Parts: sequence; structure tokens; C-alpha cells
Amino acid sequence: MNTGTRRRFLATSLAALLAGTAGAVLYPLLRYLAPRRTDTAQQAVRIPLAEIPDGTAKFFDFEGKPAVLVSSKGKLACLSAVCTHLGCIVQWQKDREEFRCPCHGGRFAIDGTVVSGPPPRPLARLPFTVANGSVTVG
Repeated sequence: MNTGTRRRFLATSLAALLAGTAGAVLYPLLRYLAPRRTDTAQQAVRIPLAEIPDGTAKFFDFEGKPAVLVSSKGKLACLSAVCTHLGCIVQWQKDREEFRCPCHGGRFAIDGTVVSGPPPRPLARLPFTVANGSVTVG
């Protein structure tokens, strides 16, 4: 093998290695940043009222994102379960009747308004109706 052939082989190998590394780094990054595909139209979610006793919360997926239906003192609220600060999933604190973000301690009232912490906006409200003993979200 002469020097020219060896250099060409090493240059080609190095280019292939760099291209593979760039692909391995960029592909997950682009998949993370790209919006999710929604192949289906908006699907309504039905939850029986019996699954939501007073003072409890029912977490579920709505349009591919976490959502929560909470019942307290005879009132219902349906909210996105995604914290508006950094996108963590909030948790229902039954004893305090509020939502708490486990990432940075943000707290939300039962209606989604910010009580304290770093979240800049309230939790998004989701449309729902109550009929025939069940709650329909969407």
C-alpha cells in the first residue's frame, strides 16, 4: 500500500467516523426539539365521576400530554399536569389541596393559579363537560 492510498483511506475513515458521530449526536437532539406528530384528531376522554371522590385527583393522558381532573368541595377542575416552569409533571397534595412541582417547588391552587415558586404562568385549563355521571374532557 503506497502513501497516497493510505492517506486517502485514513481521510475517508476519519470522515465516516465524524459523520457517524455527528449523526449520533444530532438525531436525538432534533427528535427532542421537533414537535410530536398528531396522527389522530382530538380525542375526547371520558372519566366516570365515581373515579374522582372529593379531595382526589385523577391523572390521565389527553392529546398525548399529561392532564389531571381534580375534585374538591363539590367543584371540578381539569388542567394540564405540565408545570409551566420547566415542564415537569405536577403532583397532587391531598392534605393541602394543591399541586406541587417536584422539580423546583412551584405550587398551584386547585384552579391552576400559581401560589408560589418559579412558574411564570398558571396551569393550562382544559375544556370539560359533566353529563350522565361522567366527565368528558375535550
